[in-house]
Amino acid sequence: MQANEIAQKNFDRHLRQNKYPGRGLVIGRLAGDDAWVIVYWIMGRSANSQNRRFVVDGAMMRTEPIDVQSVANPELIIYEAIQEFSDVHLVGNGKQVQALFEGLQAGSAFDNILADWEREPDPPIYTPRISGMLDVRTSPASLALSILKANVANPDLTDRFTYRPAAPPPGLGMGLTTYQDDGDPPPGFAGEPPLLPCAGDARAILDTYWNALNEAFRVALAVKWIPEQGKPGQILVKNRFEDA
Repeated sequence: MQANEIAQKNFDRHLRQNKYPGRGLVIGRLAGDDAWVIVYWIMGRSANSQNRRFVVDGAMMRTEPIDVQSVANPELIIYEAIQEFSDVHLVGNGKQVQALFEGLQAGSAFDNILADWEREPDPPIYTPRISGMLDVRTSPASLALSILKANVANPDLTDRFTYRPAAPPPGLGMGLTTYQDDGDPPPGFAGEPPLLPCAGDARAILDTYWNALNEAFRVALAVKWIPEQGKPGQILVKNRFEDA
């Protein structure tokens, strides 16, 4: 089976046919262009999780509440989701992104920084923390993906998985989601990061992923386009809910 076919099957299974993959990220390469792309999305089943939008501030993107008065547990839902410095690009679903941003600049390592973090403290769900790093300072560029999730036997403990896949070919990417599917609580993601499609330009990728997510739960999605030669990138955002 060709890589593109594998990526499409993974896309259908993990996203299009999945009621609730939760939060997700993809790091990939654009087809026919010396550029990289990062995809990040959030979904929500509760009013608190849905009370958000993405806001871009230069090279950084954060989540922001729409109705500030109704926010509960802001430490779990408000965070910098995309950061970058010196051609190192970061993405993730919580405050560990800012910790990576600061720690890497201070000379620490990806795994060492995340060693200080646990799955999210939101029982009984214990939302996994997913993080990604793309380093284009060298050729070929390097990727790192991480998921921190509750141990099945004892959710007070955190299982830690770091993946360093080879750079994908143009038109493909590697991804992670927080959940396998819907449930009460939803089961955490398991297995290897799937190969996923990154076909078309940044706008086409945004539309493809947005349309694949369950309409009842999708909240916001962003695509960051990253030129390989260090030129300024761009973050495109689609928010379901705007100002109340």
